[in-house]
Amino acid sequence: MPSPEDTSVAQNAQLFATTQWSAVLLAGQDSSPAAQDALQRLCAAYWYPLYAYVRRQGRGVEDAQDLTQAFFARLLERKDFRLADRNRGRFRTFLLSSLKNFLINDWKWENREKRGGGQVVLSLDEDTAESRFAMEPATAQPPDSLYDQGWAAVLLDRAFKALRLEFEHAGKLDLFDRLKVFVWGEKCALSYAEMAGQLGMTEGAVKVAVHRMRQRYGELLRAEVAQTVSTPAEVKEELRYLVSVIRERLAHSSNLPSQKL
Repeated sequence: MPSPEDTSVAQNAQLFATTQWSAVLLAGQDSSPAAQDALQRLCAAYWYPLYAYVRRQGRGVEDAQDLTQAFFARLLERKDFRLADRNRGRFRTFLLSSLKNFLINDWKWENREKRGGGQVVLSLDEDTAESRFAMEPATAQPPDSLYDQGWAAVLLDRAFKALRLEFEHAGKLDLFDRLKVFVWGEKCALSYAEMAGQLGMTEGAVKVAVHRMRQRYGELLRAEVAQTVSTPAEVKEELRYLVSVIRERLAHSSNLPSQKL
């Protein structure tokens, strides 16, 4: 029988077979359509923390929207991902470093009629982004720390939405909506026994269902993290770091749910 460590290694290898950022890094100097598509999907998934970072630099709403779109236009058109270091290839850090360089050289774009040449390279929900940014808690934390916290929040949200979708496809959306509060870790007004009574289940069955939901949520979260690092060995380290920064975020805001990870 394989040891838990062997099983974990096997699961990581299987999980990592089709990750997006590793595919981009492996492309190297090759501008393959597969690598470009993987990069574009990653950018589309994780653009909000960069938009929030630009806003925190004192940029107005329209300016930040234009700059964010222009940044991705340059990243994709010039294939700057080739400059990423495979040995330290976290997509999170690569994007922030690239954005900082872009903002330093922003003067080069000032004379354009529309930053990015008017070309929309990613579909960004800019109205929702600004509403979301307006709800961010006021804090004196460094912008880099807030960026990491925002990145972690996106990961948690993507994993949670994936979990919800699985329950929806299984025809168990009502069960998900009832039990999700236990997965998020928020204080629930109902006990397990009271929830069981409402659902027509035993208390033991509810506890088992919650345990499985939490377990599956953890798997989906690890899968999300794997998409943004370059090697399987980095998954656990990155996950541990992101959990620590989201806890820091929670400490500065009573409006965010507490995660049990």
